[in-house]
Amino acid sequence: MSTIPSHLRYSAEHEWVDESSPVKVGLSAVAADSLGDVVYLDLPEAGSSITAGEVCGEVESTKSVSDVYAPVAGVVAAVNDVLDGAPETINADPYGTGWLFEISVPGEGGDPIGALLDADAYQALVDGS
Repeated sequence: MSTIPSHLRYSAEHEWVDESSPVKVGLSAVAADSLGDVVYLDLPEAGSSITAGEVCGEVESTKSVSDVYAPVAGVVAAVNDVLDGAPETINADPYGTGWLFEISVPGEGGDPIGALLDADAYQALVDGS
């Protein structure tokens, strides 16, 4: 079973978000484990606007191709260049060097991160509760 860090928030689609500014986004270890060996990524470009809940990228593994969903709305501030040459970093360190991209979240409109699942709720989702 994968460890689910308690300091992060999670989407139902298995992306994680930290609460930095800009927010960092990655795939959970649960998603990385189920994907298998990641071999290719198609991520949004820096400067592009993304909408919460919509597809903003793709992850290809030896098993399948899966969509990446934007967990919050905003503008992509940076993309993890390490993944260009080493997409398998997602499998090795999904909560560290395997992060996907950063999003500048607008200040108005409430707390979009607070609307995501905390670690306990994400664990319940993973467990099928």
